[in-house]
Amino acid sequence: MADSKVLEVEDLSVEFDGQKVLENINFNVSKSEVLAVIGPNGSGKSVMFRALLGLIPYSGKITWQKGLKISYAPQKLSIEHGLPLTVSEFLMLKTQSREKIINALASVGIDTGPEQEHHLEHHILNRRMGLLSGGEFQRILVAWALINDPDVLLFDEPTTGIDIGGEETIYNLLHELQDKRKLTVVLISHDLNIVYKYAKTVICLNRQQVCFGEPHTVLNPEELSSLYGGEAKFYHHNHPSGEN
Repeated sequence: MADSKVLEVEDLSVEFDGQKVLENINFNVSKSEVLAVIGPNGSGKSVMFRALLGLIPYSGKITWQKGLKISYAPQKLSIEHGLPLTVSEFLMLKTQSREKIINALASVGIDTGPEQEHHLEHHILNRRMGLLSGGEFQRILVAWALINDPDVLLFDEPTTGIDIGGEETIYNLLHELQDKRKLTVVLISHDLNIVYKYAKTVICLNRQQVCFGEPHTVLNPEELSSLYGGEAKFYHHNHPSGEN
């Protein structure tokens, strides 16, 4: 593997009960790059993430650069409302460092400053995971992914359940982290405007690989129509011509 490549995928295929879910996927990711993964529901995007993490059987070849710290933020995590697990206890499953927890929460726009300590019963760290709003819960998952300073972030729809202002906060955060720490980010997104704004490369999946390359080059009307079929117009971006 070339020094600049952190991930190379060759002829990746996944099947469940004899049915192909992914077939012959080929792409690579360079250090500090943002790669977006797009495709309709059921196209195999999350399945590919699980294969990249070694969580499911697959055929083909997945090669990560040695020594990388890889972190993953799932699209959702089911937690019972009555489970007596606080945000603090959840994050401490990953680190015992309160400083790292506070820094991670601050990174996703959650204030844990001294003035909040006077309201302990309302403090985010003392609230149960199952009682958080959808937006709060997703921010906690992103904070979890940022703890311990990973080299690579895999984000599966990182702004699910978050309002538009919160989406901008998290994507701007990813961009800032990538710039300052030279992080490599692989993210699944349904929003093509986000893909154009933040991703250097994009891979289009619909069980097979439809396209791979720079967004402004490969996301043409023909490819989007092939990828989304009748939904192509819905997914078409309103990205201004010439803007990066």
